[in-house]
Amino acid sequence: MAIGLDTGVPWIMCKQLNAPEPVINTCNGRYCGDTFTGPNTPNKPTLWTENWTAQYRTFGDPPSIRSAEDIAFAVTRFFSKKGTLTNYYMYYGGTNFGRTSSSFVTTQYYDEAPIDEYGLPRDPKYGHLRDLHSALKLCQKDLLWGTPSLQKLGKDLEGITFEGKGGVECAAFLSNNDTSLAATVEFRGAKYLIPPRSISILPDCKTVVYNTKMIVSQFSERNYKKSMFANKLQWTMFKEMIPTPDASQIKTMEPSEHFSTTKDNSDYLWFMTGIKVDQDDLPLNKTISPILEVASLGHLLHAFVNGEYIGSANGNNIAKSFNFKKEISLKLGDNFISILGATVGFPDSGSYLEHRLAGVRAVRLLGLNSGTRELTYNGWWHKVGLDGEKLNIFTEQDSHKFEWAKVNKGPSPALTWYKTNFDAPEGNNPVAIQMETMSKGMVWVNGKSIGRYWSSFLSPLGKPSQPVYHIPRAFLQPKKNLLVLLEEMGGNIDGIQILTVNRDTICSTIGEDYPPNVGTWSRENGVIKSIVETPKPTAHLVCSDNKTITEVNFASYGDPTGSCGHFLLGKCNAPNSQNIVEQYCLGKTECTVPVDKNIFDKDGNTCPGIPKTLSIQVHCGHKNVRSHMRGMLESNL
Repeated sequence: MAIGLDTGVPWIMCKQLNAPEPVINTCNGRYCGDTFTGPNTPNKPTLWTENWTAQYRTFGDPPSIRSAEDIAFAVTRFFSKKGTLTNYYMYYGGTNFGRTSSSFVTTQYYDEAPIDEYGLPRDPKYGHLRDLHSALKLCQKDLLWGTPSLQKLGKDLEGITFEGKGGVECAAFLSNNDTSLAATVEFRGAKYLIPPRSISILPDCKTVVYNTKMIVSQFSERNYKKSMFANKLQWTMFKEMIPTPDASQIKTMEPSEHFSTTKDNSDYLWFMTGIKVDQDDLPLNKTISPILEVASLGHLLHAFVNGEYIGSANGNNIAKSFNFKKEISLKLGDNFISILGATVGFPDSGSYLEHRLAGVRAVRLLGLNSGTRELTYNGWWHKVGLDGEKLNIFTEQDSHKFEWAKVNKGPSPALTWYKTNFDAPEGNNPVAIQMETMSKGMVWVNGKSIGRYWSSFLSPLGKPSQPVYHIPRAFLQPKKNLLVLLEEMGGNIDGIQILTVNRDTICSTIGEDYPPNVGTWSRENGVIKSIVETPKPTAHLVCSDNKTITEVNFASYGDPTGSCGHFLLGKCNAPNSQNIVEQYCLGKTECTVPVDKNIFDKDGNTCPGIPKTLSIQVHCGHKNVRSHMRGMLESNL
């Protein structure tokens, strides 16, 4: 079918080794340099169509980070094996606004990509991959036209070269595949130290310009800061009505399937039925209560009996079906059971997606004196969506049509709408909202949904998979932004905060055995040359958004430990480290600090014989904070 369309451009098919001509078979995954057997005919390029820089996260998942070193190793290995193209999936993180996420996927999507959900470079992943492609570009002529050859250099050690005619031009990739031990290899008369599970790139078969394990780009730490202007939140509330069976609703003998009934108009579907209870039905023992049992195909439900919330239950991304059991109170006469089923996105992969099911499947009452009462075929009424949802309660125009009440102290009730206004936060940094104290629902800003939140679904670490949610500045106006949220289960509304997001904490950790930054080198007439007089490893720090380095939080030349935001002094430290780094960096938008013992340790007294590392952490900010803040205050008045 695809070929018959005669598009004039090649078709690609990932994960199909036997793709017919002229379709190009390609690779998806993390390690296509090792797992991909290559094109199925010689006339096709070697394409890596999805290089997974992270893993999309579902509610209930703990954080999962794919390191910059791991990605760099995989990409370098792929190109050293005659790879043609790699496509990063994803390179830029995003947000699943509204109801656009797939089943159980968090609202933030691929936030661990080289550029995060807020559009901020996630270093070192961003910088280390940038440097990798700069190094590969220095090899481009040899990769395109050179003849590849493989040389075993020892156990788990190899060298792959691409050499032009006559050996005038040559590029080499020296690999150490041992996962724990560094190794020194001899290659073309010179010795090279290669860290464990890493590859060194030599664009001239002599000079190491890059190693996948040795990160010379900067690190950054993402910070959330409570806005000074946006948190004067005065909340009001509106309680969603709990429906009971009504002649205008959809009625069937048994509960209807969720997806096919809502038809993607809403996450929510009410399942309602009524029962009559006589005195003989109630347990004789007053300490025993009847139990409502519901079997659901997913994704979650909230149960109400006679309008009172009794509890919730949910499945997860792996096992979407679940059972709900809860003691309930019944009264003599007519009782109404209202179950709000909810989905969290549609299925996203696999065959026969139209056969995936959700919603209430079976219901029964246990513990009655008259025995178990089967309610599955009791006759069920259905109502698609919530009243507030249908009447656009989240818009400026329609929110005024509702009678909003003052918020009561204490935990909020289930199935409640909340409304407030806030001014746009100060500055230009990205904006977010802290939702960790709430349970589950959705948030709208000026009538636009920023997606589902689910803070009560904890990961194995005991924390929400996503506590903070992105509010694009494009959604905001300077004053009186309308913020509306739906809370399904109840939470603490006072814990909500409007935040600004920055990566103003930047760091560098460079060993004295690291290669100089790849930007130190250029290629002229086929020869690799240094653009500086004496190439040395350096710590290079750059602030974003025209900010300058206002503080050096940590500096140590010696054997410091820890990571960005959590550095600690080791057993030895050059005592003048802080002063030297401050001289190089304070007040500058960017700075370069040489990792040089002649600068930090002229007398050689700092732990002689021990390899040295320079670790730096600085803070970026505006030069004149007071005048900057005064300007923002005046513009906000």
